[in-house]
Amino acid sequence: MALGGNPIFNGKNFRGAKQAPPVPQYPYGQQFNQVPGRAPGQVMDGQAAWAAQQQNMTNEQLQQMYNQPAAGPADTGRMTYDDVIMKTVACLVVLVLGAAVTLFVAPALSTMLMIVGALGGFVLALVNTFKKQPSPALILAYAGLEGLFLGGLTRFLDAMYPGVGLQAVIGTLAVFGVTLLLFKNGKVRATPKLVRFFMIATIGYAVFAVINLVMMWTGAVDEPFGLRTSITIAGIPLGVFIGILAIGLAAFSLIMDFTSIEEGVRAGAPERYSWTAAFGLTVTLVWLYVEIIRLLAILRGDD
Repeated sequence: MALGGNPIFNGKNFRGAKQAPPVPQYPYGQQFNQVPGRAPGQVMDGQAAWAAQQQNMTNEQLQQMYNQPAAGPADTGRMTYDDVIMKTVACLVVLVLGAAVTLFVAPALSTMLMIVGALGGFVLALVNTFKKQPSPALILAYAGLEGLFLGGLTRFLDAMYPGVGLQAVIGTLAVFGVTLLLFKNGKVRATPKLVRFFMIATIGYAVFAVINLVMMWTGAVDEPFGLRTSITIAGIPLGVFIGILAIGLAAFSLIMDFTSIEEGVRAGAPERYSWTAAFGLTVTLVWLYVEIIRLLAILRGDD
């Protein structure tokens, strides 16, 4: 896959894990690193090890080995799709629990926790992205902090535009499901040309977001969403066009995440990197949810 997608998957460590050679599989699901008559730690060819080993086995033992299935990724400590799914679910459960806290505490406390979640989540996102080895505790902590932020954001916007929170959750799940279905069916792939477009569009979007944020902080614009709502094109707020672009970028980022996970499983990446994959998916889903709920709020505010 061409570089330029989620920086979590493009990091040196995850890319290095994908290049690790798969664990060799020997006949009848057995791996023979040592056999009688060989020095400790001396490795033999699979067929030779099998022949030497069976000389010291009874017929019953041989039959048991014939009946054993071949060793799979889970048996050899390699990353599997099930690993990624389970760890992603764990991250999302922690995220939802964090969101529940800011949704149901007092408003003043909710605002404070939202700020803590935003700042803490940003810091842990950087730490987890550049950490040499994935840390389940730090990844789950990131999910919890992002939950605090998303819960506070949802509470604030839902108070202004009732129903946008539930709509954003449904929209996020819908985009994720459709994107995964298209990827599994081979309808969408992260080609080098699309990745280059993604990079250019993402950089442009990031520049716009920074400028918009600075103008809001300095009071240059007093609209709730800054330039997104103060500028209109044919009567439609600029934020609608920007929001649609951002949702498309987040959806394509999911495609690149799926591609990286597929490559990692195929290359036999170590099982611990399923936490890295879960972290990457969680980051992209958080981005997608933020863009969807903001777009819905802008559309509701323009009614």
